[in-house]
Amino acid sequence: MASNSATTIPCKITLDRLLKEIIPYRMYAVSALSLASRLQAEADQPKALEIYIDGKLRIEGNLFAFSNPAIEAGLVHCRALLEFLGLTANRYGRIVNVSGRRPTDVGIESFSNAGGRLSMVSPEAALARYDGGKEEANKALLAVFQITNRGIAHVTEDLLDNPEHGRLIEIASRGVPSLVVSYLYTPLGLPAPDYKLTHRIA
Repeated sequence: MASNSATTIPCKITLDRLLKEIIPYRMYAVSALSLASRLQAEADQPKALEIYIDGKLRIEGNLFAFSNPAIEAGLVHCRALLEFLGLTANRYGRIVNVSGRRPTDVGIESFSNAGGRLSMVSPEAALARYDGGKEEANKALLAVFQITNRGIAHVTEDLLDNPEHGRLIEIASRGVPSLVVSYLYTPLGLPAPDYKLTHRIA
C-alpha cells in the first residue's frame, strides 16, 4: 500500500463501509489465522476434521484443509491491516511507518474525530502493546511482511522451513486486531467489531 503519493480523503460512504464491513471482515480473517496457527502447531500430522452447519455434519476432511488456507488468507489480511494503520517493514528488518500512499489508498489518517485527523500508529506504540517485549513484537510483525513478500504459494513451505515463524505469526495475529480497535474504533467512539472466532479446548 505504500508509495510516494499523498493520501486522498474518500467519500463518507466509503469510510462507513470500511468501518462496518471491510475492516471487520479483515479482522475476522486474522482471528481465523490466529486459531489456525494454534491448531496447526498442536498437530504433528493431519487430524480428522468435521464441520457442522446448523447442527448438521456437512464437511469432512483433515485439519490442514482448514488451517492452511486460513493461514494463507489471514496473513494477507493481517498485512493489509498493518499497512492501513501505517506500518510496514524496511529492508533493515525493522517495523517503520509507511512513507506515503497512492491517491487511491485509504489509511487510518483518512478518519477524523473531534480532535482532528487520526494519525498513523507509530512503530514504538505498536510494539509496546505486546507482552513479550519489543524485540519479539518486531519479529512477529516482521514475519507477516517477510512471508507475504514471498508469495502465498510459499507460505506452507516457509512455515515448514522456519518453525519459529508459526509462533511469531500467532503472536502477530493476536495483536494486530487489538491495534485496530485501540487506534481506530476507540478514538472514533465506536464499539469494537465482533470479529473473534470462538472455539472449544479439547
